[in-house]
Amino acid sequence: MPPSSTLLLPSDDSTSAVADTIDVAVIGAGPAGLMAAEVLSAAGWHVDVYDAMPSVGRKFLMAGKGGMNLTHSEPAAPFVARYGKRANAVAHWLRRFSADDVRSWAHRLGIDTFVGTSGRVFPVDMKAAPLLRAWLTRLRASGVRLHVRHRWLGWQTQTQTQTQAVAGPHDLRFATPNGERRVRARAVVLTLGGASWPQLGSDGAWVPSLRDHGVDVAPLIPANAGFEADWTPHLRERFAGHPVKSVTMTLPDGTTRQGEFVISTHGIEGSLVYALCAPIRDAIRANGSTQVYLDLLPDWLAARVAEEVARPRGSRSMASHLQSRLGIVGVKAALLRECLPRETFNDPAALAAGIKRLPLTLLRTRPIAEVISSAGGVALEALDSQLMVKALPGVFCAGEMLDWEAPTGGYLLTACFASACVAGDGAAAYLQTLR
Repeated sequence: MPPSSTLLLPSDDSTSAVADTIDVAVIGAGPAGLMAAEVLSAAGWHVDVYDAMPSVGRKFLMAGKGGMNLTHSEPAAPFVARYGKRANAVAHWLRRFSADDVRSWAHRLGIDTFVGTSGRVFPVDMKAAPLLRAWLTRLRASGVRLHVRHRWLGWQTQTQTQTQAVAGPHDLRFATPNGERRVRARAVVLTLGGASWPQLGSDGAWVPSLRDHGVDVAPLIPANAGFEADWTPHLRERFAGHPVKSVTMTLPDGTTRQGEFVISTHGIEGSLVYALCAPIRDAIRANGSTQVYLDLLPDWLAARVAEEVARPRGSRSMASHLQSRLGIVGVKAALLRECLPRETFNDPAALAAGIKRLPLTLLRTRPIAEVISSAGGVALEALDSQLMVKALPGVFCAGEMLDWEAPTGGYLLTACFASACVAGDGAAAYLQTLR
């Protein structure tokens, strides 16, 4: 879905050598960039936002296509735990801008929210465009200037070596439809995203520029991704797109989560898969493939399943027997046929065990260009507590370009907002020291 043309903001720029020095350049006009601009503008600084695309917030709009999930309503402790290895760092950001703050912020923009049955928080109209439109109106009214079709090319060559700390002001290079443009900024906030959905602007092209300046950047890898399985043509053609509901998925280390997922042409995807993406992905990277185990009847005790499977079925087929006694039909029945040896259907005990622990081999993560988000990015150890790059005084980073990840459910967007608030505060404090 292309972004609404009403959200396109033309640039009033002309090409030049190095323009007059501006207060702060925010590079990247996604949710993190716009939030950093809001924080800096509220602190009294003149803010210029640059983006490579013809309009701003494109991934934000696409993410809201099926319902704009802003945040999640669960208590703070489990909320923070969703960030896994980076939970402590993200908890620091969330103290600045929490899930409750996300809802309050939306309300101040005139957007009412509600909590869905899953605990996820949505705008009442479920749409992203009205929220983005109201946000941009407020940013323009506060003096924020947005420059579209400005692709960041890195820094102008410095007299010192690239690995030395570069103190501001920063001479920035941008490719524009009218040729290269240079901008000098006292401070810079980078919110360039990861490498998922590159057609919307997050293409990871910024990685070499930061690495060339001695910044540690972890490889960008898929997160909230689907996984490939070696489906038979029958399952792929008959059941691709079908949801597998009310199951649990268990990993080899015993991690178990209940939910639902979807059969895809290539394998599996959906909320349950995304919730377990990181450990599944890491196991595949370490071992070449991995197995997960599905409990197709998580609300049934194993003994009851075994009892029902073992009941005499007379002239009925095993498929009819499973449907009658256990309610296993459709995609669940197809998964049993797909993942268990044929002879298992002649062994009631083995079949009952398979229903409760069905092995599914996962081969590969889907390509990063098509997944919801990416992991990897600027190492948090390369940044100070205000998200300033230690090797580049006056340069701050926020959002998905940092090395953290989170499952779907509003957690990604909330932490992008929160990190942008921290970086915005840091840039404002840094600018104050230059006065």
